[in-house]
Amino acid sequence: MTGIESLAISVVSGVAVPIFQILWEGGGRGIRFFSKSLDEKTREIIFAASKQYVENYQERHGILKVLGMREPVQLESLYTAVQFLSDDTIQSFESIENLEKFYREAKSRRFQSKDISRQAGTKVANETQYLMVLGSPGAGKSTFLRKMGLEALKGKRGGFKHSCIPVFIELKRFTSSDIDIEKIIAEEFSICGFPSPDKFTAKALEEGRLLILLDGLDEIPTQNLTDAINQIQNFVDKYDGNRFIASCRTAAHRNCFRRFSDVTMADFDDEQIQKFITNWFQSEADKQANTGAKCWELLQKPENSAAKELAHTPLLLTFLCLVYDRSQNFPDNRSVLYKKALRILLEEWASEKRILRDEIYQGLHTELEEILLSEIAYTGFESDRLFFSQRDIVQQIKTFLASNLNAPQHLDGEAVLKAIAVQQGILVERAEDVFSFSHLTLQEYLTAQYIDDHRLVEKLVTEHLIDERWKEVFLLVAGLMRGGADDLLLLMEKEAQKYLNSNKVRDLLNWAEQVTTGSPGNYKSVGKRAVAIAIAYAIAIANANPNAIANAIANAIANAIANGNANVYANAKAISYANAIANAIAYAYAIAYAIVNAIVYAIAIAKAKVNAINESIRYTGELEKIQILKNVNLTALITQLKALKMQLPDDQQLKNIKLAFAQNLQTTLLDAFHLTPEMIALSDAEFKALENYLYANDLIIKCKQAAVRVSPQTWDAIEARMLLPLPVVDQQ
Repeated sequence: MTGIESLAISVVSGVAVPIFQILWEGGGRGIRFFSKSLDEKTREIIFAASKQYVENYQERHGILKVLGMREPVQLESLYTAVQFLSDDTIQSFESIENLEKFYREAKSRRFQSKDISRQAGTKVANETQYLMVLGSPGAGKSTFLRKMGLEALKGKRGGFKHSCIPVFIELKRFTSSDIDIEKIIAEEFSICGFPSPDKFTAKALEEGRLLILLDGLDEIPTQNLTDAINQIQNFVDKYDGNRFIASCRTAAHRNCFRRFSDVTMADFDDEQIQKFITNWFQSEADKQANTGAKCWELLQKPENSAAKELAHTPLLLTFLCLVYDRSQNFPDNRSVLYKKALRILLEEWASEKRILRDEIYQGLHTELEEILLSEIAYTGFESDRLFFSQRDIVQQIKTFLASNLNAPQHLDGEAVLKAIAVQQGILVERAEDVFSFSHLTLQEYLTAQYIDDHRLVEKLVTEHLIDERWKEVFLLVAGLMRGGADDLLLLMEKEAQKYLNSNKVRDLLNWAEQVTTGSPGNYKSVGKRAVAIAIAYAIAIANANPNAIANAIANAIANAIANGNANVYANAKAISYANAIANAIAYAYAIAYAIVNAIVYAIAIAKAKVNAINESIRYTGELEKIQILKNVNLTALITQLKALKMQLPDDQQLKNIKLAFAQNLQTTLLDAFHLTPEMIALSDAEFKALENYLYANDLIIKCKQAAVRVSPQTWDAIEARMLLPLPVVDQQ
């Protein structure tokens, strides 16, 4: 027995036939259509029609095939339970400044806070007789309505707790002013072979036995919208005993249905994203290969944070699953990924849903609209603004259209903004007359597109190289430069040298070169230098923080190394960047391991404990194996560390005794690595300069990886010079 047949029989025995029988025969609740009870033949007709109704619903509304899927999938197999925002979380802020403050304090790439109160979608649908579901394009509104219909068809076994027959109505069908909702419902029963469908529909409506699903209020052609709203409102008033769930894009909502309670679709949280991915990769081959877990793990990586931001929207999460399904990875050139995501919102989603585009688009083709959006994105990003007033955007649209001979001059700025917000959802109204891009990722991509189109790469590098807010833009620009990213990388290298404005920092780089050149380890020179810098930096941290709590330092640095987390202990970030440089350049686990463990020296110095000294001894042994340091006697260092371990002060001894031991340990390490106290006595400004320099070089490597094309000669030269102070004359 198939799933559809099983569902059909359940419905026939549990919902449709009993309701139909009551309506047909009266059953003490109404007027019989005929003067006698149903005969066996009529019952068989009802049974067959009921089964056909379920099959029709399943085939028309229970299957998903979007964005170029090769094969359709059952909605039930992929569906992830949705959540709605509570009324008290749908708030309007006083000003753009408050919105900016709220977003920045959240320290997240998402515009919707993960801490806001949510309600389970099915629970709300069960408790609310008239429900209006709002959300952005691709948020899952239609899928939710379809799912509620499937649950209603399951009767007592389903999640919808009211005995109703669902009727799904796509409101985009309302293409004329002659709208007869009751007739549309009757047609749904007629095509399945129900006897007397008109009478049955009338009686079902009178008895309140239908769940009417009105999908896509925003998809009604503009010229028919007012008539359609009036017809729907009158219909609801006439048959107010039934249950109604409607959907509409937030930007198009007019708040015109007085009976309806409005709820907003919440973005997917991490748990929902993971569940969706697991549901997506359910084939036997995927289960054996653990594909879903691998996709989720990859999406969790820091370098994919911008892609993960898209995943909070179900439509774009579907797109990401399709991308991963085809290549088992996400592309290094993320600009390709985001360009496709943008095009889905610009044109593909409306096309797949067969929505008639407003007349506003007849003169504003996709390429021209992208250019307009990129200008809005760049202007905001350059001035550190994520939220824009409606007045400012409308003025930008007007200026853009007026300054382009090939742009349609008849368009109204407000109408263009409304069309973009309603039909595409790329710009979203976050509060009254205050807009932002739907995803920060899209604003970053469009900003990068503007920079590439207007040849602003040099301005980007000189003004924003070490600003982490611009990191994603750098990577996207590298991916957009189809002629090659050589100029970008060379400009970044030149700008990075400006942070070597301290003799001490330059001396540390020279020391790293001297202590690694000629060492027998089979690793690239820059990878060796990165390890040496990490060692010196770790000792310098301990020197600058003699009373620091070891565990706090260790945890901060471990987090920085593992996650590149910008919120941890500031000085730890430099070691994180050194680690990334060594790992990317040397392509060697041993090098990365050496950097990660360099901090054990700082821990051992900061807090004298047996475990800390033991870790230092073990790390030194590992460092000796990879042979990246020249003229450094690590065997002797291990012997000295073991001897020092025997002199460890206990917890009861005076603070000055512990401090003396730490200084002795530090001197041992300095001597072993041919460093002096003066070399590692960095000021706060010098610590920051070294951190900025290492961050810039790490970004250079990431841009190289994100680029479509880089000359081997250019990259070899950059790599050879990396982590070396160029002669001062070269910086002019």
